[in-house]
Amino acid sequence: MARAVTNQRKAINTAAAWIVGLLIFFPILWTILTSFKTEAVAIADPPVFLGFDWTLENYRTVLERSNYARFLWNSIIIAGGSTVLGIIVAVPAAWSMAFVPSNRTKDILLWMLSTKMLPAVGVLYPIYLIFINLGLLDSRLGLVVVLMLINLPIIVWMLYTYFKEIPVDILEAGRMDGASLKDEIIYILTPMAIPGIASTLLLNFILAWNEAFWTLNLTAAKAAPLTAFIASYSSPEGLFYAKLSAASTMAIAPILILGWFSQKQLVSGLTFGAVK
Repeated sequence: MARAVTNQRKAINTAAAWIVGLLIFFPILWTILTSFKTEAVAIADPPVFLGFDWTLENYRTVLERSNYARFLWNSIIIAGGSTVLGIIVAVPAAWSMAFVPSNRTKDILLWMLSTKMLPAVGVLYPIYLIFINLGLLDSRLGLVVVLMLINLPIIVWMLYTYFKEIPVDILEAGRMDGASLKDEIIYILTPMAIPGIASTLLLNFILAWNEAFWTLNLTAAKAAPLTAFIASYSSPEGLFYAKLSAASTMAIAPILILGWFSQKQLVSGLTFGAVK
């Protein structure tokens, strides 16, 4: 009887997970399908799901109109640079909070997380002026710094959680053997927290890749990533849904492929320390 109830609950949970997954994936699927339609079919009412003549004309138009490789390279540099820089800054910060906590450590962590609740538009004007004065407007370096700073609270929180699961005795043993602070972080702490660090890297790379507000407001042409590439298909004449969908598909394809091949590492890192 108990086994039957357990199997029933498992079946219900599995069905619910599939339903939620399909609901989340449907907008992506619809975007991909629309990218293979003509503009007339894309705006048809009622919508056409599969019964249409597939075409690659939208992709040819997008590739002829825009330098996709340049936008892609900018996205890789900006997302990758901000993620690596964030890890370099966050690892020592998370180490100090996890292993040398003070009475204000939790308050600091909560304050850092609260900054994510601040509307980005509220600080756009001062940051825009700072970028103009420093010559960072429409530069990859400027976006790397900004995206690192806005994602830093998440990076610190994640690393802090992972580091808290590592026994302090191991670090103390390293100190007794003469390990310096740098050796402790690089050769003892980091290898033990590799799953957590890897998942943090992947998650923050995705967040930086998908960031649109700052990339659209702080770039024009030179440093524009794929989010600006997508936005370029919205014009005063209207939205070209099929071409916009093709551009969107080309923008999300690299990150979807990365997420697909790294899903095991991501899940492993997110569950790091969850099971004793």
